[in-house]
Amino acid sequence: MFRTFETTLAGRPLVIETGKMAQLANGHCLVRYGDTVVMVNVTASRSPREGVDFFPLSVDYEEKLYSVGKIPGGYIKREGKPSEKAILTSRVIDRPIRPLFPSDLRNDVSVVATVLSVEQDNPPEVAAMIGTSIAISISDVPWNGPIGGVWLGLVDGEYVINPTVEQREKSEMLVTVAGTKQKVVMIEAGANEVEESVMLEGIKFAHKHIIELCDFISGIQAEIGKEKFTYESHDVDHDLYDAIKNMAFEKLQYALDTDDKNVRDERIGEITDEIIPALEEQFPDINEQIGEILYKMQKEIVRAWLVQGRRVDGRGLDEIRPLAAEVDLLPRTHGSGMFTRGQTQVLSVATLAPLSEIQKLDGIDLEETKRYIHHYNFPSYSVGETRPSRGPGRREIGHGALAERSLVPVLPSEDEFPYAIRVVSEVLSSNGSTSQGSVCGSTLALMAAGVPIKAPVAGISCGLITTEDGFTTMVDIQGLEDFYGEMDFKVAGTKKGITSIQVDIKNDGLPYEVIEEALAKTRKARCYIIDEILLKAIPAPREELSAYAPKAETMKIDVDKIREVIGQGGKVIQKIVAETGAKIDIEEDGTIHIFAVDQESGKAAKDAIEAIVKEPEVGEIYNGLVKTIQPFGAFVEILPGKDGLCHISKLANHRVEKVEDVVKEGDWLKVKVMEVDKKTGKISLSHKDAIEEDEE
Repeated sequence: MFRTFETTLAGRPLVIETGKMAQLANGHCLVRYGDTVVMVNVTASRSPREGVDFFPLSVDYEEKLYSVGKIPGGYIKREGKPSEKAILTSRVIDRPIRPLFPSDLRNDVSVVATVLSVEQDNPPEVAAMIGTSIAISISDVPWNGPIGGVWLGLVDGEYVINPTVEQREKSEMLVTVAGTKQKVVMIEAGANEVEESVMLEGIKFAHKHIIELCDFISGIQAEIGKEKFTYESHDVDHDLYDAIKNMAFEKLQYALDTDDKNVRDERIGEITDEIIPALEEQFPDINEQIGEILYKMQKEIVRAWLVQGRRVDGRGLDEIRPLAAEVDLLPRTHGSGMFTRGQTQVLSVATLAPLSEIQKLDGIDLEETKRYIHHYNFPSYSVGETRPSRGPGRREIGHGALAERSLVPVLPSEDEFPYAIRVVSEVLSSNGSTSQGSVCGSTLALMAAGVPIKAPVAGISCGLITTEDGFTTMVDIQGLEDFYGEMDFKVAGTKKGITSIQVDIKNDGLPYEVIEEALAKTRKARCYIIDEILLKAIPAPREELSAYAPKAETMKIDVDKIREVIGQGGKVIQKIVAETGAKIDIEEDGTIHIFAVDQESGKAAKDAIEAIVKEPEVGEIYNGLVKTIQPFGAFVEILPGKDGLCHISKLANHRVEKVEDVVKEGDWLKVKVMEVDKKTGKISLSHKDAIEEDEE
């Protein structure tokens, strides 16, 4: 039965429609937020997937270019693989909903949010998150929601929910906050060095609106929600669990008690090899379950230690692993830096290029280009595994975007530094928080490349363990603490403030006290990293670029002269490029960026352009090329594309019978500009006056 439900969000109508479309989905809704329309469908398999020890949830945010009146580019003219922004939005929706599904559910669940219409002031990403919460809530899929989600801005010192396009341009931060009625379950932020206290109060402000959304969704569920289906609980064989625990629990404690991941993995491998032969006769399916059982036991051990204030590697709860930083590892790149934290190591490499090489985007929002590009690679060898590389997955794309967001606020403007910038972070070894390691390594690479960043940026993560008696947080979590803990609270920023946040949780949410403590601990840690590690490796951005980086020179010409510089069919500018080896970018306002690896090439290109746009002035002397001979005089090219007439009477200080007696076509002739006709632009030249001036 068709139903509509309506409320307001940030002063704009939010309308939910159900019962008209997608009748075969387990849950469906159509979200209308202003003129933005997003359809969300949720489906679940009837039976659990065999042989998996995880919850198989997939979330897909589909951007349809018809939603903004565009036809996709390329030869095929249809949407292909999801854009980077679509992948990031899918992750932002996945992270808050995943922890609220039953931990023992193994049925496949699929969420598809399809963007049908976009009004730019009303973000489809928010509509998709709200629609996902509603579709799951009213479906028969077991879930402990609902959640609500909003965007948070800070405009002129005031918090704004779901800021409009105009407000986003002025906002000091853009934060996606999701939560239940009780707690915050997800934070994804980009900010212009915002203070921790400002960020915390903003999250609280957003949560108030989220609570109202949760009440709205609960009302919809109460009216039309289906009864949740019963599912086959996936759990390990308790007898097998007890047998392994009796045999290997103390050995596992010993195996985990080391700061070396290689040693730990080797010890656990030996324990596994010992357990299987001893128990496989009694438990034939031990090979299928031993991985999950050992995971549960390791989780029990690590959590118990953390509650006691003990960490696997012996550190204190607020102690950072050994740190190291260095620059200039790669001689021919434009800038390189390597950052090491314990057994996490990231090599970042910066490349500078002309602005014409900025990334062009074809999406459903208003962003058409991207000047700073950050790519993150996570090869299998970084975790000691053997699998072929098949391109970046969603995690790699997400981590690259996080590092990119962390560094954008400190980059110089195009006017200050007219370059496209790409940084690639290669994870060399991973034992926790490689995304924040890439932030630190990329700061080093940018400074080494001579990019005049406003301030160095560092990143660090904070973990969490909760008990009935309270909670324990720890800074700089390594792999085990991430796997077995309840939170990965990543914060990057300068000493002044936050530039990015990304929070992943494995529980039902975070109270404000945990968020406040995590922000405080990560601030202290990142300031230490900046002062004691990054700035000691390279105190400031290099004043000069690498010898192998293109050198930029900017000049401005009259807009009317652009056509002359380009020439018919681009012949003039192509000739300059071919002769000088420089790369030239021309903007519509007459700004010209010249890029050349050596200064001589850049100067030659600039001189050639100046010669084209220069207007001859009376009294100036030129060494011109005789282009044409006429009975009445010679036409001489004094500047590229600019000819003047040297009358026969002006060729010498004596009477000349024939022009050819003095010059021939192809000769070089010194001439003086005698007159420039203001109406016609015709130029009168004199060789006689140029000679006389030389003699004087």
